[in-house]
Amino acid sequence: MKVGSWMDDPSILVNGQPSHQVNLKDRGFFYGDGIFRTLLAVNGQPIQWALHYEKISFDCKALGIPCPEQSQLLAEVLQTAPLYPRAAIKVVITRGEGPRGYGPPLSVKPTRVVMCEPLPKREIPLEGITVRKCEIRVSEQPLLAGIKHLNRLENILARAEWRDPAIHEGLMLDQALNVISGTMSNLFIIEGHHLLTPDLSRTGVAGVTRERVIGLSEQLDLKISVDQLSFDRVASADAIFVVNSLIGCWPVGQLEEKRFPAHEKVVKIKALLGRDDA
Repeated sequence: MKVGSWMDDPSILVNGQPSHQVNLKDRGFFYGDGIFRTLLAVNGQPIQWALHYEKISFDCKALGIPCPEQSQLLAEVLQTAPLYPRAAIKVVITRGEGPRGYGPPLSVKPTRVVMCEPLPKREIPLEGITVRKCEIRVSEQPLLAGIKHLNRLENILARAEWRDPAIHEGLMLDQALNVISGTMSNLFIIEGHHLLTPDLSRTGVAGVTRERVIGLSEQLDLKISVDQLSFDRVASADAIFVVNSLIGCWPVGQLEEKRFPAHEKVVKIKALLGRDDA
């Protein structure tokens, strides 16, 4: 893609207009006062848009930010999505501009940003990805649990713990040493005929693909449970996999020193999630 200048770059829309600028008084810049979601677009069409907008709406409501109309956001996504055959679309909603201080303004005019980038190519080993345990522990705040808010410093610090390109993801634990998620993904394990994913009622981000996998459990003849999962329990599972909207499903082939063979249910989940963007 070639553009004349950043001023007419069609890959970034700020309040519906091509721009690389956000007002410095925007509370998203000052305080991380906002939310975002990332989704896949294939051949100009956003995948699972209705579920993504549902999450955007829920997150905005949780923070008391007026959510843009679905038709408005979708039009802007559809404006940027055709730039690449397989695109990563990020939608950011902030509380907008406000006066100095933490107190939110009485009159809120949200800022919305829609960004489109080519989906990065990732070479994933046939035997599955290699995962490590992160040292940083996630904090708990039930009022923010499940929300993809703009304060992602814990994830940044966790991802900064390694530079080895052979390691694809890191698992983040809470203070009680329960696994919450990956740095950029939601986690699932299989124990026999049970499919389990961490309880995110106190911390973590509830992703769209996590919700989709939970919905597939009956089709897979697996009993779904949302529970506290200690690191030792995760490490002793029959299978581990991580998911998000851009990667789909990544089977875990190695966690620390333990190796995991391919699991037929994970192979099926990967195939089912991939049908939308085939």
